Amino acid sequence: MAVERTLPRPATFPPALSGATTLDSADWPSLRAQAHRMLDDMLDHLQTLDAQPVWQAPPPAARAAMAGPLPLGPTDLVDTHAIFRETILPYSSGNLHSGFMGWVQGAGTPVGMLAEMLAGGLNANCGGRDHMGIAVERQIVAWMREVFGFPACADGLFLTGTSQANFVALLIARTRACRTVRSGGVAAAPRLLAYASNAVHGCVPRALEMAGLGSDALRRIATDARGAIDVAALARQIRADRAAGFQPFLLIGTAGSVDIGAIDDLHALANVAAREAVHFHVDGALGALGMLSDAIAPLLAGIERADSIAFDFHKWGHVPYDAGFLLVRDGAWQHDTFAAEASYLTRAQTGLAAGARWPCDLGPDLSRGFRALKTWFTLKTYGLKALGAAIDANCQLARTLAARIEDHPDLVLRAPVALNIVCFGFARRGVEDGDRNRRIVERLHAAGRIAPSITLLDGVPAIRAAFVNHRTTTRDVDALIEGVLAFGHADRA
Repeated sequence: MAVERTLPRPATFPPALSGATTLDSADWPSLRAQAHRMLDDMLDHLQTLDAQPVWQAPPPAARAAMAGPLPLGPTDLVDTHAIFRETILPYSSGNLHSGFMGWVQGAGTPVGMLAEMLAGGLNANCGGRDHMGIAVERQIVAWMREVFGFPACADGLFLTGTSQANFVALLIARTRACRTVRSGGVAAAPRLLAYASNAVHGCVPRALEMAGLGSDALRRIATDARGAIDVAALARQIRADRAAGFQPFLLIGTAGSVDIGAIDDLHALANVAAREAVHFHVDGALGALGMLSDAIAPLLAGIERADSIAFDFHKWGHVPYDAGFLLVRDGAWQHDTFAAEASYLTRAQTGLAAGARWPCDLGPDLSRGFRALKTWFTLKTYGLKALGAAIDANCQLARTLAARIEDHPDLVLRAPVALNIVCFGFARRGVEDGDRNRRIVERLHAAGRIAPSITLLDGVPAIRAAFVNHRTTTRDVDALIEGVLAFGHADRA
């Protein structure tokens, strides 16, 4: 928890406006003192994570504090911060903690937090115009072109996350297949179909719904024993759909499935996409940044042949939420999909309105935050090799857990371990009970030391441990196994 400090209370902020309209402070030294207290609190919080529970349920009083009346008048900043310390800070989602391993969420870093503060101070709108926020985003695009082996014409864009990036990629693929859809709508489009494995993330069918094509336009292809798409079944389905009068337009490969971390054969999918003349997109939310690891990158062979890649810096990049990203092989495809003339966005040769191509020409948003700054700070400060080493460590922890599970008579491994996700169950005397797995996970959460999650494999609940946190060590693996065994043996239901 944050350390209680005994510094004197600063003067009230905000002061009574007395007819003034500015929201800046009339007492900058007092505001500065309070700002330092707030920063110190967060640094204390990060420094003492191990002494805190990974998660604890917010008590009724904390929830009640978020149900107060409309704040028509001012509140002293000191008092507002006190409410934060008491009712918000102790009851977060837990993904910063080393024991958080249920969902694929990054752990953030102190550097990223500080960069977020700087970005907030700049309050830059990165939808366009000529300022350094745009240049920083262009730098990230250039770095990602190099990481993924994309050509010089490739472009990219920050978005909220891979769910949004997958949606934008789908719109680009739709426009490539039918340019008239921008003016005539989906009624002007042919009977378009997309393809992905049956392990595809739930955001993909939702993206088809939002694009007006409907979730039935997604052909879900069976997976093999590793959880990767069956390429032969994919080819048969495409042939059958063409014969039935449909137009395949999008093939989505998965670089780390959400349930078990499986990676599709991306080279094989690239071959299918080239033969069928469809847009080849890779959903790399979980695993694409494995390219930063010398050990993991070979598993992603073929990703450099994709037409677009969606991934999250806020996962294995450990940038604070949110920082999703879309990399596109040819920036002209983005421009063709989203650029639109508007008199109030007229460009100039010089001045603030300079620049022929703005980010708002490449995606759906005009108002865009400065996500690139915290990403730039993270990559620049830590370096890609350090991030890759953290990825390696996560995958090694997954292998360690899998080996421990296979060696224990009361535990059963439920799926192959491709990257950093381990799905398993408690099996007393070799008999697994999915409902017991659910109860074990709930009790682990309540105990506050470890937080795995539950997923369904073949309809049966399994305990799922996803190693994404750079703070997680073998101590946390030990705590997970000990907790599962203790609660499993104590469960008599």
